[in-house]
Amino acid sequence: MLSLVSLNLSLFFSFKEKYLFWYFRLWGLALGSFISVFILWSGSLSSMSVSNWFLLDGLSSSLVILTWWISMLMVMASQSGVKNKNNKSIMFTMCICMLNFILIMTFFSCDIIWFYIFFEASLIPTLILILGWGYQPERLQAGMYMMLYTITASLPLLALILLMSDFNGTCSFSLKNLLESSGTQGAMWQFGILPEIMFFIGLAAFLVKLPMFSVHLWLPKAHVEAPVAGSMVLAGILLKLGGYGMLRMYQYLSLGVSGSLKDIIFCFAMWGGVITSIICFRQVDLKSLIAYSSVGHMSLMLAGVLSNSSWGWHAALGMMLAHGLCSSALFALANYNYEKNGTRSLVMSKGMLLICPIISMWWFLFCVVNMAAPPSINLLSEILVFPSVLFSSIWLCVPLMMMSFLAAVYSLFLYVSTQHGGYPKFTSSFMSMKSSPLLLMLLHYLPVNLMIMKSDIICLWII
Repeated sequence: MLSLVSLNLSLFFSFKEKYLFWYFRLWGLALGSFISVFILWSGSLSSMSVSNWFLLDGLSSSLVILTWWISMLMVMASQSGVKNKNNKSIMFTMCICMLNFILIMTFFSCDIIWFYIFFEASLIPTLILILGWGYQPERLQAGMYMMLYTITASLPLLALILLMSDFNGTCSFSLKNLLESSGTQGAMWQFGILPEIMFFIGLAAFLVKLPMFSVHLWLPKAHVEAPVAGSMVLAGILLKLGGYGMLRMYQYLSLGVSGSLKDIIFCFAMWGGVITSIICFRQVDLKSLIAYSSVGHMSLMLAGVLSNSSWGWHAALGMMLAHGLCSSALFALANYNYEKNGTRSLVMSKGMLLICPIISMWWFLFCVVNMAAPPSINLLSEILVFPSVLFSSIWLCVPLMMMSFLAAVYSLFLYVSTQHGGYPKFTSSFMSMKSSPLLLMLLHYLPVNLMIMKSDIICLWII
């Protein structure tokens, strides 16, 4: 993997021509993606490996491969738009390379401090993407929202990490090393630091990154103002940083924490997912609707993590992988709709079934995946998360059933609103799709459905 990263970085200094640079960047990402998928499929990355610098197991390796894959698809989706905008294609690919490297180091970091550094550094190239290639002047406000929400919540986490490292004598991310460190919890209690405060402070940064309901307002603003590559990386990878951090830190931070605080966050996450699913019906912007649906899906993933069961954690990983591919494809489709008719309004984006049936077919396929229909990995994740949530509390079956039902409702609403009806008069009657967008959709659709044949990727990383 490191050799692929070095090959990826060497492309910056080897090719200076604009288009040659672009296509070599794309082929470098494609090479890394396919080799990584082959290694994971062969089972070589399913075992856990811990060193002084890298932590490699099924969780980190699968998310790294998702990072490679989405980065390749980002370049494919942005070819026409970025090349024609002020000749900034080289800077754009540099941002993607930088973001790709930072995310890989985040998922592989064994040191908690380095994990935090890369965790926060991922915001910088994302902010550059939003400010440099956004659509409207409001992108500055959207970038400010994103930075303030995430950095404000993560600064207390930095203080907690430094305190933990001081008491532990180690910065290892390995759960075994953290739990075997001498007297950490007792030493903290002697200083009057309550476990509940540690638990809330430690998870707050990850809850904002997910995001959980009530700290989610930065996400729709960032999605609406971001270019297609920014939306794809936000939904496909950056939201998974919050889930990854929770899965790594939850067991340690929950030591000595009473069940009442966990239950409050659990219920808040579930009912927050229901509220955001209802909010989807009131959206008039296409990208905003997809962004709110991401909040609903991440609430269900958060419920799997907070259930503190092996099934729930398996479901959390599967839901992160499925949501990363499905939501990235939906934002790419929204960008194609925007390129065809020049608007993201649901009122003005009707009738695509009459003028471009091939887009309607992909909209239908990914809306079906979004509602967790077979054979997608999203279905397996929901099957695993249902018993894990119900075993925690039988009363949570009400928001769980409502979230599952509303996910199907707003997915069908999204499809019907954009594809049915009469198309506007200003839309061209001849709207064909080139081979590149079709390949992009196929590369989104195949992994999210073929992964069901390799379910041990999500079911064997923790036992």
